[in-house]
Amino acid sequence: MVTGTTAVTDLTQYTRCAQRSAAGVIGAYSTSFGMATYLFDRVTRTHVRSIYALVRVADEIVDGAAAEAGLDPRAQRILLDALESETAQAVAGGYSANLVVHAFAHTAREAGIDDTVIAPFFASMRRDVTCTEYTAPEVADYIHGSAEVVGLMCLSAFLIHDAVDAATRRRLEEGARRLGAAFQKVNFLRDLSADWESLGRGYFPGIRPDELSEADKHRILNDIDADLNVAAAAIADLPPGCRAAVTAAHALFSALSRRLRTTDADRLLSTRVRVSNLHKLTILVRARLGVRPRRMP
Repeated sequence: MVTGTTAVTDLTQYTRCAQRSAAGVIGAYSTSFGMATYLFDRVTRTHVRSIYALVRVADEIVDGAAAEAGLDPRAQRILLDALESETAQAVAGGYSANLVVHAFAHTAREAGIDDTVIAPFFASMRRDVTCTEYTAPEVADYIHGSAEVVGLMCLSAFLIHDAVDAATRRRLEEGARRLGAAFQKVNFLRDLSADWESLGRGYFPGIRPDELSEADKHRILNDIDADLNVAAAAIADLPPGCRAAVTAAHALFSALSRRLRTTDADRLLSTRVRVSNLHKLTILVRARLGVRPRRMP
């Protein structure tokens, strides 16, 4: 097909359609992160949205929509396995009839995202089908697969056109892992009610969510803030096209951490801590202006 004087292949048109589909997923499911993606340069924004869309679809299989549709754990597991297999085939072959999978595969092939991060992600998603309580090593593996590798996927997308030396790459990878881990742990605290009362899941070893103490809460938040500080130190080494967006995401979860500290532990089962829309807008503006992320105390 020819549009004007520029030839557009069928695959190019299909890929663009798939990427628009992925953008719709993030728009529907994450207002805050969706807003932050506008701080990426256009190409990076498209890749990040494509990563997020696959993660979101997999999460819906194990966390809500599939069960509401009537799928039992066995059926959810079969569906998740099929999604992983389809993703692997698309990354290898460059095409999927599933628009979200196709968009992700295009990004994965461009960025060098491979099974070293894709497999742990799906392994963590499978844990959510049947596992309700975790030991310390198990929750560490779960966080690696559900969050840290997603950070590494995004980092690979950030660096498609920006080569860095080995030492910088290691710092950036550590920052990406720790930022992903912080996001996940913050969400564990914010979603105590849904995870524990609705799904029967407890992600903090040795702690019953309905018996969470102030000491428990602050110990968890100290761990989160340590992750955020490591991540903050790496942001300056990121390419300019993604620095503002990552700064905004970091600032948003830092604000959530501070809000969690001032919320009584016994209220976390009944209250989902949020940041106001005005505060979110302030965070985005500050990040766009180049204000560097604050260290957590």
